[in-house]
Amino acid sequence: MPRTDIHHRTAPRPESVIPLPAAVLWDMDGTLVDTEEYWHQAEIDLVTAHGGTWTLEQGLELIGGPLTKAAAVLRRAGVPGTDDEIANELIDRMVRQVLDNPPAWRPGARALLNSLSALGVPMALVTASFTELADAVIAALPPGTFGAVVTGEEVSNGKPDPEPYLLAADRLGVDIRRCVAIEDSIPGVTSAQASGAATIAVPLIVEIPPHSGRRILPTLEGVQPSDLAAILAELNHAT
Repeated sequence: MPRTDIHHRTAPRPESVIPLPAAVLWDMDGTLVDTEEYWHQAEIDLVTAHGGTWTLEQGLELIGGPLTKAAAVLRRAGVPGTDDEIANELIDRMVRQVLDNPPAWRPGARALLNSLSALGVPMALVTASFTELADAVIAALPPGTFGAVVTGEEVSNGKPDPEPYLLAADRLGVDIRRCVAIEDSIPGVTSAQASGAATIAVPLIVEIPPHSGRRILPTLEGVQPSDLAAILAELNHAT
């Protein structure tokens, strides 16, 4: 009779599991929460308060970029003041809107945040916005969701420069090349890719062209941590 002692059987080896990212680095406006209409309204209110006019095209020029760039454009539209004064006035208007009417989460973003947190994957928020606005958004999340936060006033060179993402990885103590960055704008995607992070673009308003160093997704709805791991492995292999 053939031997059937199950204690001596060797279980089949599972396929190799793709490691999760060392960290996931999130943009905020337009990626985590849908605040782009809030920004446009704040820009309109600020410019018209000083007797100027503002168009959607002017607003599109500012998406994803540093507030110093926004201040220069707003100054040309008639807003007086230094870069810091204009940026702070714009942020004040944004914070009031966010507190009065909390923005909607981008589809799938909050579920993915929760899944990554449950698995213990470190995360950072990397935003061109100032701390006051970032704090208003973070307040809607469980404490400790982000192990690091990098805001616009903390860097010398904002997006599209890689400095914000490199600083976030440094604060988390991880290798940027083992990180996934999630963005919605061309300046943000450029910043993330230049830093060495595997970059996922989830466009909201501005179309993002294909590029070998990025993956473009129509939505984060249904995206799982394992999907981020697969994209990280794919993009790292491509380079």
